[in-house]
This record gives sequence, structure tokens and C-alpha cells, in this order.
Amino acid sequence: MPMGLAYAMPGLDLSKATMGIKASPGAVKAGKVTFNVKNDSKDTVHEMIVMYLADPRKPLPYVEAENRVDEDKAGDKGEVSELDPGKSGTLTVELKAGKYLLICNVPGHFGAGMWTEFTVDP
Repeated sequence: MPMGLAYAMPGLDLSKATMGIKASPGAVKAGKVTFNVKNDSKDTVHEMIVMYLADPRKPLPYVEAENRVDEDKAGDKGEVSELDPGKSGTLTVELKAGKYLLICNVPGHFGAGMWTEFTVDP
């Protein structure tokens, strides 16, 4: 599995991503936000974690030995934990204006491109 697609890495080429997350819409107003999450995979468990980007130019803290983002240091705002293939879940959180990432933090998935930017407008 190709690695090195972690958010904010220089020279990022998303054409090599083997996984992904789609957010629709990609921007919402600040306040209470509900995420309706569906794992479209036929054979892989995924999750969706909301991460606030204090500085969108910096990569999220990554634990190389575990092949995953350090959720505590990265500013985890909530998650829909491990969804089996084809399953759905919801998450409602209060979000302030700013840039966020929606990521899957199952080991190796973030590095394989399973993240997307998400904007919360004032």
C-alpha cells in the first residue's frame, strides 16, 4: 500500500491515494454539526474522526510506529468509531469557525489518503 499521503506533506500527489473520505457539503456554519457517516467499503473497517487544524500549514502529529495520527495531540473533536463495511453512524459536535480534517485513523488509512478537508464558516 502506498504511504506518504499524510495531510500537508510537501509534494502531495493524491492520484496515488488508495483510500479516501468524501464530505458533502464541504463547508457548514459554526455551531452544532451532525455528521452522517457511511462506510462504503465492502471489506474494510473504517472510522471518521473530526480534527481541528490550529495551523492548517502544519501536518498532524503522526506516530510512525503505529501508522496513525496521535489523536490526543491533534485535537480530536469527536468520532464515529470503527464502522463495519456497509454500516452507518452519526456524530453531532459543536464546532467553531476554522479548518478541520475528517480522517480515518485505522492504522495505515490516513497515510493512504483517507482524509478530507472540512471548513466551518463563522
